[in-house]
Amino acid sequence: MASTTRRYNGMSADDRLADRRARLLDAGLEVFAAAGAKGATMTAICAHAKLTERYFYENFSSRDDLLERVVDSISDEIRAKALDALHSPAPTVEEQVHNAIAAFVDVLTEDPRKGRVAMIESLAVDSLRAYRRQSMRAFAHLVAEQSRELYGEQAFPQPQSEINGLLFIGGLAELVIAWLNDEIDITPADIVDAATRQFIATAHR
Repeated sequence: MASTTRRYNGMSADDRLADRRARLLDAGLEVFAAAGAKGATMTAICAHAKLTERYFYENFSSRDDLLERVVDSISDEIRAKALDALHSPAPTVEEQVHNAIAAFVDVLTEDPRKGRVAMIESLAVDSLRAYRRQSMRAFAHLVAEQSRELYGEQAFPQPQSEINGLLFIGGLAELVIAWLNDEIDITPADIVDAATRQFIATAHR
């Protein structure tokens, strides 16, 4: 039996598996953002990745499974970058908040494919619609937690902090969607500034 560590073109079997998975995820992001839910078929994704269905099923159980992993990776990126920015040294709490919101918005606007998939196209897939709601609730909970960390006893207690978190994340998401759809004449920087003012005004007594 051949060893699974045998190398082809300088890549081990594990490296090739990881490379194929990354190519499929990138293809899923590209096709889902460009063609929407109806156009993001397994066939279209495989064609863009230049891989056969065999390799698709080596990594994912279905098209929706792949698309959920794409949305999951975007959410993970937003969470990691926003928290890193929030906890980086800054002269004031307001600047900490501004930096965290900027990191959140940058992920969704610097690569608009990520914004479209996470905020818009995911609503057209039943399984992703439920997942998106869960993700929004998780971000709202994170906002409530960070409010308490930033403001201590001045922060609103539960359930008000959770209510404020949902209102904040929902409003921020709608602003990003309006920008992505070219429905409002603003810049990402305008979104960040407005969201910062909103957070500062509502996160504490």
